[in-house]
Amino acid sequence: MFTFSEENYLKAIFHLERKFPAGVSTNALAEEMETKASSVTDMIKKLSEKKLVNYKKYQGFKLSKLGMETAVSIIRKHRLWEVFLVEKLNFSWDEVHEVAEQLEHIKSEQLIRELDRFLGFPKRDPHGDPIPDAEGNFTVLNKVLLSDLKKGESGIFVGVKDSSATFLQFLDKRNIALGDELKIIEKEPFDQSVLIKINEQELRVSNLISGNLYIKTT
Repeated sequence: MFTFSEENYLKAIFHLERKFPAGVSTNALAEEMETKASSVTDMIKKLSEKKLVNYKKYQGFKLSKLGMETAVSIIRKHRLWEVFLVEKLNFSWDEVHEVAEQLEHIKSEQLIRELDRFLGFPKRDPHGDPIPDAEGNFTVLNKVLLSDLKKGESGIFVGVKDSSATFLQFLDKRNIALGDELKIIEKEPFDQSVLIKINEQELRVSNLISGNLYIKTT
């Protein structure tokens, strides 16, 4: 049994390892957790004592096998709860993250198994992120950022890099939703903004926006 704080750190390390596969630094984790480096050092010591992380001098720390299994289990619960909140309780996709942050710490594995079955074993959460199965396996989806596409290229909008409520609300205001086909009509060399075709309409978006939309190319 681990504390909520320990589980939150494990989840954060999991995500940071995607960016820093050689090892996560104390400063990177402190920034991710919005806390002081000294607090991170104390927590890493606790996680190390529980065999959840391994530390290598000059490289940083990485999740151990047990730490990885625990982190994936937390992420699985979080994303399943997000699906439940959107599909069964009619939450919008910008409302579910904070609620799921609370629900992800529920310990009952039977509840999560039944939740998964009740939802029809979903593969992706409302933001397009893969949901690990009961064995911790992910369904990997090949995707690129919209900002990486060239003029004339197109693809299906399958996920977001930024899942903050403000960004999701921005997409809702412009009627950009998962499953939409986006095509690059024009790319501005000066600021890399793009004119896209979506739902038979044209819309200009900034590089900041296009750099946060994941596309599966067609």
